[in-house]
Amino acid sequence: MSAENAKEEVISRNFIENEIDKDLKNGRYDHVITRFPPEPNGYLHIGHAKSIVLNTGLAKEYNGNFNLRFDDTNPTKEDVEYVNSILEDVAWIAGDIDRERVFFASDYFDKMYEKAELLIQKGLAYVCDLSAEEIREYRGTLKEPGKNSPYRDRSIEENLDLFRRMKAGEFEDGTHVLRAKIDMSSPNMNMRDPVIYRIAHMTHHNTGDKWCIYPMYDFAHPLEDAFEGVTHSICTLEFEDHRPLYEWVVNNTDFENPPRQIEFAKLYLTNVITGKRYIKKLVEEGIVDGWDDPRLVSIAALRRRGFTPESIRMFMKLSGVAKANASSDYAMLEYCIREDLKLKRTRAMAVLNPLKLVITNYPENEIEYLDVDNNLENEELGKRKVPFGRELYIEKEDFMIEPPKKYKRLYPDNEVRLMNAYFVKCTGYDTDENGEVTTVYCTYDPETKSGSGFTGRKVKGTIHWVAAETAYDAEVRLYENLVDEEKGVYNEDGSINLNPDSLTVLTDCKLEPSLAEALPGDSFQFVRNGYFNVDTKDSTDEKKVFNRIVSLKSSYKPGK
Repeated sequence: MSAENAKEEVISRNFIENEIDKDLKNGRYDHVITRFPPEPNGYLHIGHAKSIVLNTGLAKEYNGNFNLRFDDTNPTKEDVEYVNSILEDVAWIAGDIDRERVFFASDYFDKMYEKAELLIQKGLAYVCDLSAEEIREYRGTLKEPGKNSPYRDRSIEENLDLFRRMKAGEFEDGTHVLRAKIDMSSPNMNMRDPVIYRIAHMTHHNTGDKWCIYPMYDFAHPLEDAFEGVTHSICTLEFEDHRPLYEWVVNNTDFENPPRQIEFAKLYLTNVITGKRYIKKLVEEGIVDGWDDPRLVSIAALRRRGFTPESIRMFMKLSGVAKANASSDYAMLEYCIREDLKLKRTRAMAVLNPLKLVITNYPENEIEYLDVDNNLENEELGKRKVPFGRELYIEKEDFMIEPPKKYKRLYPDNEVRLMNAYFVKCTGYDTDENGEVTTVYCTYDPETKSGSGFTGRKVKGTIHWVAAETAYDAEVRLYENLVDEEKGVYNEDGSINLNPDSLTVLTDCKLEPSLAEALPGDSFQFVRNGYFNVDTKDSTDEKKVFNRIVSLKSSYKPGK
């Protein structure tokens, strides 16, 4: 490698990689273990995907290990449904995960309790009888220091006794808490004797009724990392102010080589809804049909809509790893899925708003099969046979009685090419009582068959079609952003600016017959209409539902 190339490689590394390199070089750690620690209280969204990609990628890059750990320390909000969805999401984005490295915070409750007693024995934790409101009052403000709890100077013996009785279930919820004894005058509010255990007589999804006291996140999280031998706890920026407490916990609970916390900027995506309480409300009110509604950006929703793991990873790479918060445009995510699918997927013709076209001089009751390329940009995908006949369907927008200037599609006396087939010339049309066109009549020129080398004349327009006799009927769903982009996501009262046109359901679409064999999750490019996949939730053997993943046009340009 040249010196110039070596310099470029150093420059291209992000700041987290540079920090890990230093830690390995100076011997702080001899290997790398990262983790992704979701709380199982909802479905993961696109923002979580950044942490998944980052942490699994670092473990792979350094030939280390990756832990998936459920931070299930709050039984009031957690559910096995969320555990299962997270397992599926992480495996989908990162590939197969090592099930032996899937952990639960609740597996460490006994060890956490021991560490809490250790802090009491060191005089670094005490049982406090103040109510939650009183603790807030005693905490002080950003400008004024807090004041000590009247229970702060209890003896070690009294604290151990009370804490053990808390564990034994002698006290009601809210009557006692265990607090770390740090510094009530600290400029960092997180260090003002934070609560590290509370009483909660709740059944836990993993431990049942064994425990009636549960550790707080800021106490449990660093211990979980330390128990698992995690070397680098990669967190988002909102935990930067919590880092002193993280370090205080692991440094005072007798770990020989404690983990290190490093923060990075969250992924913010423009004009989307990620807040769990907002999504839950949308689900409960029936505005969306679940956490996996394709208009959402939960990972389950993106998967159902037809996004691929490769496109998500590409998006995260383009978004980068930074120390300062910034927003990424949704158009960039759409660019990534287009880039991933364009050479991989078969193209097919689908008429979403059908209009009957009759070729009056084509033989009746005859079907011929045309050779059509599956993907013009990827010859390896081969060809397919597409049926063609006297009666076809075209898009309603591809015919106008009185077209505007520069309209290149079909109108009276105009000639166009039927894609992969023949030239046709409009000779007439029928309308209903409302003046709506119901049927278009054409003649075709058999000498103009696609691939024949015909050069006698040219036409300006090409339109796609589907043979009526063999068409496959399907439902197609077109999606726009769930929120009104011009008004922003939220109103002043916290409600959501919903886009009334976020979902359009087309129930009479006509597709190539080959699409009848598509399986749930299969995706295709529908000529001129975008990329679509077979819905995994609502499709049946009798009738499939196709979701539009993304349109063909992009407003995003790489490097902009």
